[in-house]
Amino acid sequence: MLLKKKIHLYCAGLVISLLACTPALAQLKAGAAAPSFTAPAALAGQTYNFVLAEALKKGPVVVYFYPKAFTSGCTIEAQLFAEATDKFAALKATVIGVSGDDIETLKKFSQGPCGGKFAVAADLDRSIIKAYDAGMLIMPSMASRISYVVTPDSKILFVHGGMSPDQHVSSTLAALQSWQAKR
Repeated sequence: MLLKKKIHLYCAGLVISLLACTPALAQLKAGAAAPSFTAPAALAGQTYNFVLAEALKKGPVVVYFYPKAFTSGCTIEAQLFAEATDKFAALKATVIGVSGDDIETLKKFSQGPCGGKFAVAADLDRSIIKAYDAGMLIMPSMASRISYVVTPDSKILFVHGGMSPDQHVSSTLAALQSWQAKR
C-alpha cells in the first residue's frame, strides 16, 4: 500500500513538472491589438476591479500570465516583479499578473510574493487567458508563463514567452525602455 502511494505521488509530481515545462498553446504577436478586459484583482490584500483600458490611460501595461499562485516559479516571478516596481513606475508602466486562481488566493498572493507592490487578477472563466492565447499546450485552461507589454494605444509592443520565470522582468523592462527612448 505504501509503495502504491509513493507511485501515485511520483506520477502526480511528474505531471505537474511536465505541465510547468509545457509551452503556451499560442501567443499574440507584437503589433496585434491587445484584448481589453476587466477582472477582479487584488493589490496588497485589497480587492478591486482591474480595467485594462483605465490602466492604459496612465501609460503602458505589462500583462503577465502565470500558472498558479504560490508555486515555486510563480512565487519567484512575482518577487522579481515586486523588486522591479520602482523601475516600472519610472517608465509610467503598470504591472498586472493574471492567473486562473480565485480572488481569495490572490488576496494572499498579492500580500506575500507580490509584496503589495502590484496587482494580480483572477481569470476564473479563463476568458482573458483565451483572448491572449496564453493557455498551456497540454492544459489550455491553465495559463502558461507569458508576458505582454501593451502600449497606451492598446497594441502589443512585446511578448516574452517561457516557463522560466527569471527573464520576464528584465525583458519587459528592456522593451519598455526601448519604447520610451523612441518617443
